[in-house]
Amino acid sequence: MRRNLAVGLLGMFGVLLTSTFAAAAEAATGSAVDYTKAIVIGCSLLAVGLAMGLGTIGTGVGMGHGLSGATNAVGRNPEAQGKVLLTMMVGLAMIESLAIYALVIALVVLYANPLLKVIGLS
Repeated sequence: MRRNLAVGLLGMFGVLLTSTFAAAAEAATGSAVDYTKAIVIGCSLLAVGLAMGLGTIGTGVGMGHGLSGATNAVGRNPEAQGKVLLTMMVGLAMIESLAIYALVIALVVLYANPLLKVIGLS
């Protein structure tokens, strides 16, 4: 477990470092290099990873609890299967929409990075 965490953190810092060099490569003409854009892009990648990871973990746990409750309810009262199934499907659709919202936010941060526009780098 600790080894996986160490490898994950090392990989994350590797991505942040390589994005810095990649963004700075176009301006390496001998003058001073401004790393602000590279730092913003690296932090954006980190934020996208956290948003998608936490968003999908939360929805997965929520769906698991919902399905568990629905199967318990049908097991205790099989005659109410239709109502339980309908309520469960609506609940799962609402939970899944949270994962889609996390995806939309991640795509906005990746492709239409508003922070770059605020600091005047795009």
